Amino acid sequence: MSILIRNGYVVYGESLEVVRADVLIEGNTIVKVERGMKEPADTVIDATGKIVSPGFINLHTHSPMGLLRGLADDLPLMDWLEKHVWPMEAKLTREHIKAGAYLGALEMIKTGTTAFLDMYFHMDAVAEAVLESGLRGYLSYGMVDLGDPEKTEKEVKESLREMKAMERMGSDRVQFVFGPHAPYTCSIALLKEVRRLADEHGKLITIHVAETMAELGKIQARYGKSPVLLLDDIGFLGSDVIAAHGVWLDSRDVQTLARSGVTVVHNPASNMKLASGVMPLQKLLNAGVNVGLGTDGSASNNNLDMLEEMKLAALLHKAHNLDPTVADAKTVFRMATLNGAKALRLKAGVVKPGYLADVVVIDFNRPHLRPINDVISHLVYSANGNDVETTIVDGKILMLDREVLTLDEERILDGAEGVVSKLRGGSDGHAGGR
Repeated sequence: MSILIRNGYVVYGESLEVVRADVLIEGNTIVKVERGMKEPADTVIDATGKIVSPGFINLHTHSPMGLLRGLADDLPLMDWLEKHVWPMEAKLTREHIKAGAYLGALEMIKTGTTAFLDMYFHMDAVAEAVLESGLRGYLSYGMVDLGDPEKTEKEVKESLREMKAMERMGSDRVQFVFGPHAPYTCSIALLKEVRRLADEHGKLITIHVAETMAELGKIQARYGKSPVLLLDDIGFLGSDVIAAHGVWLDSRDVQTLARSGVTVVHNPASNMKLASGVMPLQKLLNAGVNVGLGTDGSASNNNLDMLEEMKLAALLHKAHNLDPTVADAKTVFRMATLNGAKALRLKAGVVKPGYLADVVVIDFNRPHLRPINDVISHLVYSANGNDVETTIVDGKILMLDREVLTLDEERILDGAEGVVSKLRGGSDGHAGGR
């Protein structure tokens, strides 16, 4: 199977140079980026006036939480979790979560995400949705033991069950990741066992770290040190660790993360909405930390639009630092593409021969994207997910001209509404507007 994308503005290579060129894909790989190619292809896409970009990598989300979108807004984090999110999640079955995973996959395809790192439960159901959708899913079961040794054993057992279920699928697009929830919800014993298992099985680890001031206080009171230093002291940190949030980090934390090769994931929309704070982005970048970008779940964002997330990241740090040069467009674009691929050890995140064909075509034939003075600037500051026209993952077209080819959009939307109606006791799912 071959695809030729013709006449586009191509965001090329690690330098993000924008060139007028054609892109030839054969199998799952980009093989040529040149002007005026005459090679035959099974599918030819005319990208005149459009941008050919690396697909976006959402490095931290909880994709089934789209079911909880708008359920409990404008609340402090712990009220939001304890009084609204956790009680609703306790009602979710495997089939509910699968419906939420389909909804999340559909939204990501339509907004240009090609790979994502997820944490939730019943992740084998999420994996089934990912496999059908054509996306790349790095999927972790969120482990919580709250210091209970019996729970520790159960959580490890469930993680290993999920890992084996995903491995049986036999797809490079579905990868298991170990997912201890956070240092304040996981015992030292569980964290050490995760480290051992990740080494044994060659898997990545994702974990929430230093998201809120309250978390920082809990860990300081319990262990007398910051979450980052605690994880470092028990030998948990490494280049295979992807730490979400990293809001409350001091200079020693930043240096420890840099030395350990940990990736930190910025989630600006969620951090702003839940009033968690502002991560020290510039300090992390200056120290050489690989920083990726994520949306978090749709219950705290409230969408999975990585183009919107780039804009929020760029604007937040300019305002916070009173410096318009901070979080420039190219830096933020790399966070959403190349840096995410680096964290996942994925040969993607750039449009360049030899790289995986995870590519999106974005329509710039729109008033809010003209004139085309600066493509990267427009992608970060002007575009949104609805401007994505075509999404290609692993050399397969998942969406063409805004039509999703791998999933039944109407069925997925109806399914999500049906789940929420049942969970809310038979309402039509729109009761919040009454």
